[in-house]
Amino acid sequence: MPGPGLTPRAVAIVDDDPAVRRALTRLTEALGYVPMPFETAGQLLAALGTVEPGCVVTDLQMPGLSGLDLLRRLRLRRPRLRVILITATPSDATRRQALACGAFACLAKPFDAEELERCLAGVFDTP
Repeated sequence: MPGPGLTPRAVAIVDDDPAVRRALTRLTEALGYVPMPFETAGQLLAALGTVEPGCVVTDLQMPGLSGLDLLRRLRLRRPRLRVILITATPSDATRRQALACGAFACLAKPFDAEELERCLAGVFDTP
């Protein structure tokens, strides 16, 4: 259950690819969540305080701040905020690094709707 001040079932989506961002926005909405799309990690960081997502789904490789950079910064600012990393270039090393940095999950693109649904259910149904 999200903590006080969080928008119930809100998912911040951070991806520099507009098509991926739109698809994730539609998918999370269809799954019953409130999508909050952002083009860059910096945009999400700047909006924190104004928006309070219960979870972040972010691409790993983006210009500027990467998904891992965002994860590290969120650990400092919002340590309880759960982050799901997505990547088109999966590797065991990347997955281990993401999980070691505190990611809730690391999904390889393309992933199916059920995989994301399971992750989001785990985020919002775990205290």
